[in-house]
Amino acid sequence: MEIAIIAHDGKKADMVQFLNKNKTILLKEKIKIIATGTTGARAVAAGFKVKRMLSGPLGGDAQIAARVAEGKTKMVLFFKDPNSSHAHEADINMLIRICDVHNVPLATNEATAQLLLLGLDEI
Repeated sequence: MEIAIIAHDGKKADMVQFLNKNKTILLKEKIKIIATGTTGARAVAAGFKVKRMLSGPLGGDAQIAARVAEGKTKMVLFFKDPNSSHAHEADINMLIRICDVHNVPLATNEATAQLLLLGLDEI
């Protein structure tokens, strides 16, 4: 199962902490992680094998949305920072819409992401 991870700048440290907390689930052989550029670099530095896309503002969100539309990415964990504005908001909204259109689970905060991973671990 391919899972995408994305985090705004103010949430990247939270994402790495979340990944480490869920290492036993995420390091299973059946799990493949993709990420936008900087989030992916931080995940790699934390010991995860990650396929990196472009950074979000340079099209990484769109690349991940395309993978969702193609049926490759089956879950998206996107730690959004609700306290700051983002120049690529249109790309973010497009990714959310594509997840909805293709019925792909999308978490935009840690609590929801945790529930998705716990559900995944039960399968």
